[in-house]
Amino acid sequence: MTELSDLSPRRIRNVLGHFATGLTVITAATENGPAGFTCQSFASLSLEPALVTFSPARTSSTWPLLRQVGRFTVNILPADHQHLAAQFARSGADKFAGVDHTPSPLGNPVLDGALAWVDCELHQEYDGGDHTIVVAAVRALSARSDVDPLLFFKGDYVSVQPRVKILEGVA
Repeated sequence: MTELSDLSPRRIRNVLGHFATGLTVITAATENGPAGFTCQSFASLSLEPALVTFSPARTSSTWPLLRQVGRFTVNILPADHQHLAAQFARSGADKFAGVDHTPSPLGNPVLDGALAWVDCELHQEYDGGDHTIVVAAVRALSARSDVDPLLFFKGDYVSVQPRVKILEGVA
């Protein structure tokens, strides 16, 4: 028989923090100017049709602004952009202060230096407990190959340097 373990939020966060994730900043051009938030729960969902998913906290004050617009850009952060992950994770202040960006094909902010960006339109939302599970349709995307990603692992920002390929031919 399996013994039940401590399922407190702190314990869950500590254990699941052993799974490294990339870091993104999800942005949109709203009627009150650019808005965005840091999100580590981003993932590819489907290739046909092209769908991605992410899960903002229900307490997010920024996600409702992006939801209202219905389109947004997922900016995948490179390893040297920890400052942007921290800046867009804050509540309140102008998150775009000092942040250079250009418009995506859908008109959303693409952060200068982003490792990749994915232009999306809202497709579906689902209840995910204390988060909302967002499914978005991909409309345009682009990536650089000259930089490594910023990762979040065990509560810290980390990179994959030095990069070590452990298995050839896996795609």
